[in-house]
Amino acid sequence: PSVALPPANAGFDYQIGEPYEPPEGVTVVSRDRGSEPAPGLYNLCYVNGFQTQPGEESFWLDEHPDLVLRDGEGTPVLDEDWGEYLLDVGTEAKRAALAAIVGGWIEQCAADGFDAVEIDNLDSYSRSEGLLTEAAAVAFMGSLSAVAHGAGLAIAQKNSAELLDRVAEMGTDFSVAEECNRWSECGDYQEAYG
Repeated sequence: PSVALPPANAGFDYQIGEPYEPPEGVTVVSRDRGSEPAPGLYNLCYVNGFQTQPGEESFWLDEHPDLVLRDGEGTPVLDEDWGEYLLDVGTEAKRAALAAIVGGWIEQCAADGFDAVEIDNLDSYSRSEGLLTEAAAVAFMGSLSAVAHGAGLAIAQKNSAELLDRVAEMGTDFSVAEECNRWSECGDYQEAYG
């Protein structure tokens, strides 16, 4: 698919939460999926694709309880650091059901005028108490990439340097790496994506 990638060496502003006027020199901005894109810039649409977004717990727990990952006792599995429930990407059927919902958000990002999506919490399998596998996360990301490309959007791998050898399977076009300097991973992302 022919999608527009973010410009190289661009000034970047991460505006998750409340959007604001980007500072001078910024040409790429990332905003929540409910926000408007910044006029005249390359816009990333932030989508929490593997966990529940704060404030959306009832949407998942009440309307889609079968798509929330549960432990052996049936209790929803929580990412304690962020207070977000993990979504259950463990089976093909659940990935398809989740892709219909998250895919709708991705298509809305395209309709709203964004250029790309970044899908957060690809690494949620590592916080799943062993209930989810890396392979399931990669497969779900591949589904979301197909939706994004079908909508004319580029799609970013968010963090998860351990999955850089699986870029082809995921179908991702570039990465958003929050702390690659801290973990000495920037070169790994460049090697995978250019």
